[in-house]
Amino acid sequence: MPKQVLTNLFIAILWSFLQNDWSAITFLSGYIVGIVVIFILRKYLRDQFYLITILNVLKLFFIFLRELLSSSILVIRQVTRPKINITPGIFKLRTELEGDLEITLLALLLSLTPGSVVIEVSNDNKVFYMHAMDIPESKKSVLRSKQKFETAIKKVTRK
Repeated sequence: MPKQVLTNLFIAILWSFLQNDWSAITFLSGYIVGIVVIFILRKYLRDQFYLITILNVLKLFFIFLRELLSSSILVIRQVTRPKINITPGIFKLRTELEGDLEITLLALLLSLTPGSVVIEVSNDNKVFYMHAMDIPESKKSVLRSKQKFETAIKKVTRK
């Protein structure tokens, strides 16, 4: 992917140089020409077309924002009740992800959603030990979030 971005920037700079115009519009049109060139040549490249990866990263970001909002609403509902009736606890969460990058990204995304924290990751990187603020509600929410995050992370990190 970095090679594709640098190639695209090089084509945009070359386009501006050949046009003898260094305005932003000329550079942008050169960048678009570069996108088309790289898209046409994508079957000869090893990596996935880089704009697809960027779109997948943006999808992951918006999935995180949606899960953050729904988890925050869940925590606010729990905290603003006149009598706090929660059952905190620890549970296991299995994952299909592989590799340090994928495991770390999932652990961080799950920890950033309110109401749950990753306490530990097993030695084989297949099980997370999580603490939830309210086991019945938070566990369902975390399981739903895990599925969405895993799918999005696989799209970003794998071909």
